[in-house]
Amino acid sequence: PNKIILFEQSEINLYKLLEKLQEINLKNSQLIPILGSANNRFLLEKVLRKENVEVIFHTAAYKHVPLVESNPISGIENNVLTTLAVCKAALKTNAKQVILVSTDKAVRPSNVMGASKRLAEIIFQAFASEETNLRKVDKDYIPTLFSIVRFGNVLASSGSVVPLFKRQINNGGPITLTHKDIVRYFMTIKEAVRLILITTTMTNGGDVFLLDMGEPVKIFTLAEQMIKLSGLTIKNQENPEGDIEILETGLRPGEKLFEELLINAEAIETEHPLIFRANENYIKYDELIVKLKLLEKAINQNNLKEVLKNLAILVPEWKANCS
Repeated sequence: PNKIILFEQSEINLYKLLEKLQEINLKNSQLIPILGSANNRFLLEKVLRKENVEVIFHTAAYKHVPLVESNPISGIENNVLTTLAVCKAALKTNAKQVILVSTDKAVRPSNVMGASKRLAEIIFQAFASEETNLRKVDKDYIPTLFSIVRFGNVLASSGSVVPLFKRQINNGGPITLTHKDIVRYFMTIKEAVRLILITTTMTNGGDVFLLDMGEPVKIFTLAEQMIKLSGLTIKNQENPEGDIEILETGLRPGEKLFEELLINAEAIETEHPLIFRANENYIKYDELIVKLKLLEKAINQNNLKEVLKNLAILVPEWKANCS
């Protein structure tokens, strides 16, 4: 790319990211660090317009399920209102493409984080539909292409179990996991990024892309393998003198035993063997904007009951606990 704008609200993460990219910037892309919240639409518009941004990758989200479950208003505000701000700013500045990096936890969500990410998807779908309608009315209109890429866990990413297990092994154990039967899909950072970039060449706007995550991995098996690869032995009833014990702590609030990538659609093949499309339901733009205003009002009033009630209306497959 000619230019990469790094938009980040965490000062230390922005510093680390800039430092890392400067080391590998062999093609001399211009690197521009912006310290600020993506929920600030006016700052977003200013940066997008000044730097003439063509493609936006919207990755800003709180992702840690238990933390968002404990702080639902903050999680919903960040994951939902930031998405709305990004979409509005992209349209205002005529960006060519906006890609939402989503999660398998948005599918039939069992927690606030997943429901907030599903609502982020619905916002993207509604904006994409509105752009398609404008194109039908005016053939000369050049739409902004909104698309979504949905996939599972990324190895060694922020919040991944792999760095956690590695730390626990280095500390002499135990490794803690919530349930011995829990399974997750995994791919590497490099593979995920490569496939996300490829989807930008495939979209016509409104696409929900699914990445083939391969076979699901049992987290218990992952823990066992990491212990063995560290040259250590598993401590259990059969081997009480082993090095590292694996402890079950119980499923956390909102946590599933397994994740899935489809809600009510079928995966449609594309020209790439690891990328699929889904046709998911969404809310029409005009109706969505009205409902989002009610959600935003409840967030601003810090009214938890109303926030959760409005989220449940917008994401009906999620059941709110408004008590």
